Amino acid sequence: MRRHEGTGVDGASTSLNNILLVAPGIPMTSINERKKVVLAYSGGLDTSVAIKWLQDRYSVDVVAVSVDVGQPGDMRENIDRAKRIGAINAYAIDAKEEFVENYCWPSLKANAMYEGSYPVCTSIARPLIAKLLVDVAKTEGAPYIAHGCTAKGNDQVRFDVSIGALAPHLEIIAPMREWVMTREDEIEYAREHGIPIKVKKESPYSTDENLWGRSIECGVLEDAYQEPPEDAFEWTVSPAAAPDEPEYIEIGFEKGIPVSLNGEKMGGVELVEKLNTVAGRNGVGRIDHIEDRLVGIKSRENYECPAAVVLINAHKDLEKLILPKDVLKFKTSIDQRYAELAYDGLWFSSLKYALDAFVDKTQEYVTGTVRVKLLKGNAVVVGRASPYSMYDTGLATYAKGDQFDHTCAKGFIYVWGLPLKTVAAAHKDKVEDSEPTGSMVGEIQGNSE
Repeated sequence: MRRHEGTGVDGASTSLNNILLVAPGIPMTSINERKKVVLAYSGGLDTSVAIKWLQDRYSVDVVAVSVDVGQPGDMRENIDRAKRIGAINAYAIDAKEEFVENYCWPSLKANAMYEGSYPVCTSIARPLIAKLLVDVAKTEGAPYIAHGCTAKGNDQVRFDVSIGALAPHLEIIAPMREWVMTREDEIEYAREHGIPIKVKKESPYSTDENLWGRSIECGVLEDAYQEPPEDAFEWTVSPAAAPDEPEYIEIGFEKGIPVSLNGEKMGGVELVEKLNTVAGRNGVGRIDHIEDRLVGIKSRENYECPAAVVLINAHKDLEKLILPKDVLKFKTSIDQRYAELAYDGLWFSSLKYALDAFVDKTQEYVTGTVRVKLLKGNAVVVGRASPYSMYDTGLATYAKGDQFDHTCAKGFIYVWGLPLKTVAAAHKDKVEDSEPTGSMVGEIQGNSE
C-alpha cells in the first residue's frame, strides 16, 4: 500500500491526499473499453455482492471507495477484499479531519439538531462521502457512481442529490433499489459467485457510525412503546450505571469552534474522540426520537452522540453570553432551518451556503470557556466566561455596586406600555367604566375597631 501521489482534479477534496490504493500496478484506466462505476464501498455484505452484480448487470468496471469518517472496521481489509472480489481499483480515504473541520464544526456553529433532538450525525457524513466519490470519479474518468442505499431511507436522497449538485453529468446506480434481496439471498449469491465475505452473527439492529454519532434502528426498536434494550448501545453506559459522582470538564471555544478540552489544546478529531469517551462513560448522549423522515414516514430512531450533545449544549450556552438578544433570537430560526437542510440532503444548496455565511458572521466573538457537569446521563452547563461577554455584573447585581439607573425605569415602562394604553383609549366604547370587569375574590381585611 502507498499514499496516492496525485492531487486529484480541480476542487477535489483535501481528503484525496489521504488515499491508499491496493495493487498500485493496476493502471488508472481500464485495460478494455468498458466504462467505470465508482462504488461507495463499506466492506459489508451489501456492497461486496454489489461489485459482482454491477459487473454482470451493467458490464462495467468497478472502482471501490471506502471513506473513513470514524466508523469501526479495517480500511486495509476493506480494499483488499474489494480487489479480491474483482474491483479494478480500490481506494481507502481517511476523511476524519475533513469531516470534523468542514462538516461537524459548521453544524455545531449552527447548533444543528433536527427536530430539536438529532445532531445530524449520519446526515452530514453523506455529503462528504458523495463529494469524495465525485472526486474519484473525475480522477478515474468514470461516468457512473453507485451506492448501497435502499429505497426506503434518507441516505439515498443525500447521495443522489449531493452527487447531482456537484457533478450533474454523472449517472447514479443504486443496486439496492433495483435488486431487492434478503440477507440470506445475498449470502447465497456470494457463495455461488465465490465472493469473499465476512458473515458474522446477524445483529437485530441496523447501525451507522462516525465521529459525530451512532444511529441505531430496527429490531425491537421498531416498537415505539418499548424501552430500548441495553444491548442496542455501545458508546454510552446506562445512566443508572454511570458514576455517582459528577465529572466536570471545560471546553474552550474560538469563534464558535472547540479548540481545547480541560485546558489542553487539541485538534478537532482528537477532541471529539476524547469527549465521546468522557461523556459516554457518564451516560451522556443517548437519544430516543420519533423522527419525520424525508421520504414521508415516521421512524423511531435511537442515537448515541456523546460529544455532539455536550458540545452543542456548551456552544448554545456560550452564545447566550455573547450574542445580542435580537441576533440570538433570529439565529434560533436559522439553526432549525440549517438542520433541516442537512437532514434533507441539501448540504450543497445555495440556501445552505447563504446560511453558512450568516452563521459564520455570528461566530466572530463566540470565544470563551464553558464548564460542563456530567452526571448520570446529563450534561449541564454550570459556568461560562468570555472576553466578549455581554453579561455585566454591575448591571445584573442586586447587591452593592449596582450600576443600573433605577430612575429610568418609570419612563421606560411608560414608553413601552404606551401603545397598549393608546389602543385601550381608542377602544373605550368597548369598555364600560361603570361596570366591573370581574368578580372580586376573597375578603378585604381591615381594622375591626
